[in-house]
Amino acid sequence: MNNFKVTPGKLKSFAFYLAMLLATVMLFFVIRHRGEALSAPALSSATAKGAAVTQSSESLVHVLLALLVVIVLARIVGAIFKFMRQPAVIGEIVAGLMLGPSLLGRLAPDAYHYLLPASVAPYLGIIAQVGVLLYMFLIGLELDTSIVRRGSHASVAISHASIIAPFLLGSALALWVYPILSDRSVGFTVFALFMGVSMSVTAFPVLARILTDRRMQRTQMGVTALTCAAVDDVTAWCLLALLVSVVNAKLGSALPTVLLTAAYIGFIFIVVRPAMVWLARREEDRDAVSQGMLAAVLSAFLLSGLITEFIGIHALFGAFLLGAVIPHDSLIARDLTRRLLDLVVVFLLPAFFAFTGMRTQISLVSGFENWMLCGVIILVACIGKFGGTLFAAKLVGLGWRESSALGILMNTRGLMELIVLNIGLDLKVISPTLFAMLVIMALVTTFSTTPILHWITRREPAPAIAVDSGQQQQLGPAP
Repeated sequence: MNNFKVTPGKLKSFAFYLAMLLATVMLFFVIRHRGEALSAPALSSATAKGAAVTQSSESLVHVLLALLVVIVLARIVGAIFKFMRQPAVIGEIVAGLMLGPSLLGRLAPDAYHYLLPASVAPYLGIIAQVGVLLYMFLIGLELDTSIVRRGSHASVAISHASIIAPFLLGSALALWVYPILSDRSVGFTVFALFMGVSMSVTAFPVLARILTDRRMQRTQMGVTALTCAAVDDVTAWCLLALLVSVVNAKLGSALPTVLLTAAYIGFIFIVVRPAMVWLARREEDRDAVSQGMLAAVLSAFLLSGLITEFIGIHALFGAFLLGAVIPHDSLIARDLTRRLLDLVVVFLLPAFFAFTGMRTQISLVSGFENWMLCGVIILVACIGKFGGTLFAAKLVGLGWRESSALGILMNTRGLMELIVLNIGLDLKVISPTLFAMLVIMALVTTFSTTPILHWITRREPAPAIAVDSGQQQQLGPAP
């Protein structure tokens, strides 16, 4: 109670503070009285810029709210899909679609426009692109490029068939789709190339996660599937880079872009790769990568993305390429993956799913003809991947059960397909209607993988094989 005793010193301090407060209020009213008689000049450009900053601050509130809802819903729906023995990433993709015009926009348009107004899309798009760039960098870090070099003839043959068959079928399908869902601003060659690439994609991280969850990653079929998917990843991104170079080519010629791309790839493997190997060996004796080394690698990652964007083949290819030349089993790769993976998967990728959801309008796929076309697209995608893989696997001597399971696994598309589709929409190669159809195709082919694989392999699981350190596959950052 002695602390509350009033002393002359406390009274003096209280009187001083009260006098300061009263003096401040009185002086402000004097200043206000003088200022009311003044007039300000007209709105200047600097003031207009200030107003834009205020508007950006208001957009920040919407962006933060959108990210909060997106992350929470993605984790909830992802957990539900994981409980259903599906990859969580499918649930996160569905969560993004739920927040878009296809569901929330139809059920509660006012809530949709408040949560994801048009002004938020550019900011969310930038966050999404940064997340995808980092994700592709991590995919490159986890990819063992020696898989391609030391893969068996059987694996190489299967992987090539699983690319060629869907690519040709997708290109042939363009003959029917082009007059219906495209326009004269898009050349048929570009459109056919994109349809072929979109059918050829395999989601290596999702496939690896499915195999791990089912404890099949060390079986003969699992190792073959991982090898084929790794080759598919590299091939698909090279095809996509070629496509983007053709679209972005000036004066109708893609030759300069192709030559610059080849030169940059050569520079990466001849100059950058040995430098990264040297740095990796230098860091091996440390407990963790230093902040200086982290800054250097991330700077190289950003520079590689800038160079490939300048060349005209998209920053994603540069991010993936730099990650691929860093030794996947080095301390740098392990530490960077440990530091970045959770941030990318939990925080940034849901923003990409929400951004994709904002761009996906399922309502555009209306009427019997459109839904029939969507069904044909799904059918062609499945026949291309499953049929091409099955045929090649049988030719190299695998049994029907193993060949069928391998074909189902290679039909997994997931997040990688969404990345390709968003690039196609950004380049205006595909229309919003076709974009929605291909998103549906990606979901159907990925969602069907686990139950069909379970049905095929439920009776007789493939025998496990010994996998030494030289053959062991990295399983990639699957969200």
